[in-house]
Amino acid sequence: MADLAVSLLVLAGIVLACELARRASARLLFGAGAGTGAYAAELISTLQLCACTHELKLLGDAGVSQPPPVALALTYATAVVQAFTARGATCNPSGALERFLRRRDGDSDSNGKGWRTLVARVACQFVAAVAARDAVRRLWARGLSELHARHSASAFKCASPVGSAPLLAAAGVEMACAFAVHATASCTRGWRETFRVHAVAAVITAAAYAGGSITGSVTNPALAFSTQFPCSGSTFTEYSFVYWMGPVLGMAGSVLLFDKFIPGLSAERRSHEEQIFNTIQRKRKKK
Repeated sequence: MADLAVSLLVLAGIVLACELARRASARLLFGAGAGTGAYAAELISTLQLCACTHELKLLGDAGVSQPPPVALALTYATAVVQAFTARGATCNPSGALERFLRRRDGDSDSNGKGWRTLVARVACQFVAAVAARDAVRRLWARGLSELHARHSASAFKCASPVGSAPLLAAAGVEMACAFAVHATASCTRGWRETFRVHAVAAVITAAAYAGGSITGSVTNPALAFSTQFPCSGSTFTEYSFVYWMGPVLGMAGSVLLFDKFIPGLSAERRSHEEQIFNTIQRKRKKK
């Protein structure tokens, strides 16, 4: 319980520090352009996500956050807090790519500005992922709790969960979990933000419960690079296949379903209904 209490304080401290950094950057970068502020938010919010996930992963690996309801409650709470504090940052390369594909940034033009924005966002996310990994290790090295001290003494060793399942199955889990999260975000696009955040957080928590024992259910390439890639047990290629290819394919499946397939079916149905209506009208006129 003492380790859990310290970790909860660490999580609160991470969120508070990142929120102060977001507010400070918003003031310092005021007037510097929307793009610069967005990149700063992406950097800080991704660092918050990765750092908090590192602490949650440490609790889970050590069994401190057991029984499962405690771990799931922490996952849900972290997802909700992250969504409310992110300030428009995706904190996820798959999310940034989805935003680009759907032209939500409003700057995806023929001159390639959209691609430059996408690359800059993703670069910020990976820089933050590396920074978060270094920051939490420095924090753990201070030995704030026995759990931190033990992990620091083991040179921050961790084992890959991917080795316990076939590679294709692991990639399929990441793809399915990513599809569920992105699909939920798409289905709730018109909801009030308060309800939408809790719906997406609930699906993230359910995905963590369903696929956590196989891959950790990361569904985020930058987050995986920070929390999973340093772990032993799999090669870089295997990690990339599972944690990068899987989430991107899951996101792509969601975009195809909700932006192409379903609208296409709706348009076809409307066209068919219009044809029936026109046929009935012509028959009435003949009478």
